[in-house]
Amino acid sequence: MNKKTGRSDGLIAENRAARRNYEVEDTLEAGIMLLGSEVKSLRQGKANIAESYVSHEAGELWLINCDIPIYTEANRFNHSPKRKRKLLVKARERARLAQAIERQGRTIIPLKLYFNQRGLAKLLIGLATGRRAPDKRQVEKKREWDRQKARLLRER
Repeated sequence: MNKKTGRSDGLIAENRAARRNYEVEDTLEAGIMLLGSEVKSLRQGKANIAESYVSHEAGELWLINCDIPIYTEANRFNHSPKRKRKLLVKARERARLAQAIERQGRTIIPLKLYFNQRGLAKLLIGLATGRRAPDKRQVEKKREWDRQKARLLRER
């Protein structure tokens, strides 16, 4: 178990609203280019990816609006909390994602930010389509019914 974040799986931040607002069709693990002070801040378990998104610009994938707070001990060598961060994805995967965005109108959303087994910061991104309000209600009803079914089966 990690002493600083209190988690054994290395999870730093999770976008919980993403699965409610989007129909995630495919996921992909991507690396992130970070500065030293950003890594230190992540090791403290401080980050927010709830309002962030992934953009395809000039043949590269960028994580936009991800909030990694300032690491106070970094002093003048600190980073900008909401700067654009480049995602490290293989060229074939990048091309596939770009094609899905342009032709099929899909969106790339960040799902989880975590440290992998080797201690590297990774971002789980999902290729998704947006849900409309009635669809969201149907999904909520189905989840609620599944929970209720599980409770009933457990009681027996």
